[in-house]
Amino acid sequence: MSWWAVVCLLLFAVTATTAQAQLPFNVPKPPPPTAAALFANHCGICHTIEPNSPPRQGPNLAGVFLRKPGILPGFHYSPGLSQADFVWDDAHLDAWLTDPQKLIPGALMRYRQADPAIRGKIIEWLKEQH
Repeated sequence: MSWWAVVCLLLFAVTATTAQAQLPFNVPKPPPPTAAALFANHCGICHTIEPNSPPRQGPNLAGVFLRKPGILPGFHYSPGLSQADFVWDDAHLDAWLTDPQKLIPGALMRYRQADPAIRGKIIEWLKEQH
């Protein structure tokens, strides 16, 4: 390792461990994620939102708001979802995202979102896709 690299590492270590150390410039905070980005990051691995797209590990969520659970053709739902007697409204979507197994015992979705702000943004975005 060159002497210059050693000096840089030492300066970095001293600066990083000094309680008063600050960068000589302001680093702007990134903007909060959009609702679409939250959906993509939290839901998009298992679900798609594009109309007529085939299901992934979970069903297509295009038009899910105010739809009855377990009725999308081409997806094999758990018995609890197939027999659910409600529509996906704000309250049910919030309960589902909080704890799917509590809302519908035996549900196969393992995702849980503890943050009500994130749940709210995802739900509002799903409503806009209706």
